[in-house]
Amino acid sequence: MRVGFVYDLRDDYLREGYSAEDVVEFDTGDTLDHIDGALTRLGHSVERIGRGQQLARRLVEGMRWDLVLSIAEGLHGRSREAQVPALLEMFGQPYLFSDPLTMALTLDKAMAKRVIHTAGIPTAPWCVVNSLDDIAQINLPFPLFVKPLWEGTGKGCDLQSLVRDKKELPGVVAAKLERFRQPVLVETFLSGREFTVALIGNTPDIHPLGIMEIFLNDQADAEIYTMTNKELSESRVTYQLAQDTVGDRIVQLGREAFMALGCRDVARIDFRCDAAGNPYFLEANPLPGLHQTHSDLPIIAGLVGVAYDDMLGMILEAGRKRL
Repeated sequence: MRVGFVYDLRDDYLREGYSAEDVVEFDTGDTLDHIDGALTRLGHSVERIGRGQQLARRLVEGMRWDLVLSIAEGLHGRSREAQVPALLEMFGQPYLFSDPLTMALTLDKAMAKRVIHTAGIPTAPWCVVNSLDDIAQINLPFPLFVKPLWEGTGKGCDLQSLVRDKKELPGVVAAKLERFRQPVLVETFLSGREFTVALIGNTPDIHPLGIMEIFLNDQADAEIYTMTNKELSESRVTYQLAQDTVGDRIVQLGREAFMALGCRDVARIDFRCDAAGNPYFLEANPLPGLHQTHSDLPIIAGLVGVAYDDMLGMILEAGRKRL
């Protein structure tokens, strides 16, 4: 197949003056090389297109591919991950991964939790704070966790996000509203184990690639899978396959979440347990990272003995069958 490859390269945006935090969700050159190399070894012809604007120009010029693989996150707004899929649908170009509705829905954490809650999947009690006036209306059990409503890669998840009493809450909420210029999600903090499950396929044929538990080392920020812990995961985090019955329950809930949110081809669903060991939905990632050694999805593949090329081949085959 001729595969068009769309992406946001971190270095491009840094050269344009964006900060390291602005572009933390974007991909590095070695990620592009990993994907390009794997697709080539699988027998496909890869054309690197670049960001969404460059894709738009080529589509207008009449260029088409057998399939487009986009890992572009977009830069602005809560629907930014939906921009490239929407553009591809507008021009009738087949593509891999979820459609615009799912991409937008899952990036907005409260919207995703509403759908998940309606589907009967456990998720921690939450509310959305749009302004400081909303703080007085918060009536949730402490401790609480505060994070931006539509960021990824742990942006805005730091040690200050964990709020243990009512006196701390206004300052933390105000700081995040000011810093990220978007509403914040406030939810009851779950103090138990943390997991992520990788799922490949399409409804109803959805298969778990594996379920991974996340352990924070002594060098890590305590209790929270912060952005810093994610970025420095090689030294701060230990990943292991889930070995007990809670893993079976999370696979079941993950499949239900995958279907409820309308995910396609692949997704990574995050869960955290309460103190009693009951798992709760945290968020869904229909555009999971694909760095060969740093991203959770390939790490899961490695833990279950699936080579990187084979993992990407499985995702491509799921998309091919759907199309």
